[in-house]
Amino acid sequence: MSISLIIPTYNAEAYLPALLEKLMQQTISFELIIIDSSSTDNTLKIAQNYTEHIISIKKESFDHGGTRRQAAKYATGEIVVFLTQDALPYDHTSIEKIVSVFENEAIGAAYGRQLPYANTSLFGKHLRLFNYPSTSYLRSANDIDTYGIKTAFLSDSFAAYRKSALEEVAWFKDGLIVGEDSYLGAKLIVAGYTLAYVANAQVYHAHSYSPIEEFQRYFDIGVFHKRESWILDAFGKAEGEGGRYIKSEFAYLLKHHAYHRIPEFFLRNGLKYLGYKLGQKHQLLPLFAIRKLTMHTHWWNKHYKA
Repeated sequence: MSISLIIPTYNAEAYLPALLEKLMQQTISFELIIIDSSSTDNTLKIAQNYTEHIISIKKESFDHGGTRRQAAKYATGEIVVFLTQDALPYDHTSIEKIVSVFENEAIGAAYGRQLPYANTSLFGKHLRLFNYPSTSYLRSANDIDTYGIKTAFLSDSFAAYRKSALEEVAWFKDGLIVGEDSYLGAKLIVAGYTLAYVANAQVYHAHSYSPIEEFQRYFDIGVFHKRESWILDAFGKAEGEGGRYIKSEFAYLLKHHAYHRIPEFFLRNGLKYLGYKLGQKHQLLPLFAIRKLTMHTHWWNKHYKA
């Protein structure tokens, strides 16, 4: 199978040298595509040393789904792999391992394991351990009753798609504030495809969000779920998975004797719940309020409706 690897970039100078060197050392060959949102640093200069396949777009035209759709349609590979600019392959076999599962023709998409960087916060480390366990698995429509919305989980920080499956479900959707990967995961499941989690295909990738950033992130997730309500209708509400996560996070803090972080634990999860609920009610809020609640302020310039 032919492979294309796509990296959306914006001012990625701090990440690209290490990332692209690691990609050049992979055990499998691929077409490397950079789609850049008018970076003002040396991103393009660095990228030009590694590939001729560079797509430049205006910063204001960036869209989580639409930009990836543009790059995926440009790609010539039968399998399209996505990496974010702040991800770093764990070893030389990361790409080979994630694409190997497509020998199973039922698989429409796959995602790999994300490992936290050493300097990631305790809360950030737990998120990676919770969402990316050490055991691989497959998910299909038959698993919805067991796993609910988690059945459709995908992460474009390190994911691979069968291009023909992308075409079948009408590619990435334009205009999503976040969740273009979750949207596609749900679309592929409903279309009869299987999703694969490939635990031995690994990258380093994590965020150390502040409590306010957590609030903003969950506000945007609430917006996404409100605007794409068919996902919750088909897979179930997100609150059940959220409850399981809270229990796991509390146990993780106790395991690491981080008793002094317990007040922060309650603050974070309270803010996440509040943010999510407000996001689901965003249509009732004025734009000036939304701009303070969202992580993606510029998105609302295009999509806000009073």
